[in-house]
Amino acid sequence: MDSAFLITAFVTMFVIIDPIGLAPVFITLTQGTDAAHRRAVAIRATLIAAIILTLFAFAGEQVLGVIGITMPAFRIAGGILLFLTALDMLFERRTKRREDKADPDEEHPDPSVFPIAIPLIAGPGSIASIILLAGRADGMLGFFSVLGVTFAVLGLLLLMFLMAGMVERALGRTGITVVSRLLGMLLAALSVQFVLDGLRGFGLGG
Repeated sequence: MDSAFLITAFVTMFVIIDPIGLAPVFITLTQGTDAAHRRAVAIRATLIAAIILTLFAFAGEQVLGVIGITMPAFRIAGGILLFLTALDMLFERRTKRREDKADPDEEHPDPSVFPIAIPLIAGPGSIASIILLAGRADGMLGFFSVLGVTFAVLGLLLLMFLMAGMVERALGRTGITVVSRLLGMLLAALSVQFVLDGLRGFGLGG
């Protein structure tokens, strides 16, 4: 298996899921709860997101085929979507939208399914990414490597959730902003690569 592809897959999923950026949002959504409840929410949200992403990794391309969308077209669309997400990260619009979801008057005390699992973890960006990466994988080994990389990122996300309080104190608001912007720049470059791959699929761009 091409190690460069695995690194690309890991960086793509890490950037789009954004464990560091989600940590303070998780704190806000679970504020006022005890450690046991926060831990249960973290585990449940991560597990639900893992199931959703796995389903799309296995069946996403087939679903696209049924509705007549080719993988090159989806790569281009996915690349554009990821680029817009990168712009949100660079200009902090993504963080503001996430914080807007953290309504302290929310009637539902358990945010694990919504908004944490969907759409903050398993949202359009991560779903598009795993379909694109699974489509680029070389054989079954490559496919399961993509799944393994995704689970590794989700494992890091769970760890960040469980350590959210310490992470917030260690990085501070400025540190989290700096990291999110660096990740946004990296995501922008990766999204352009997706678009170029899609154009090559149509025989354009060399």
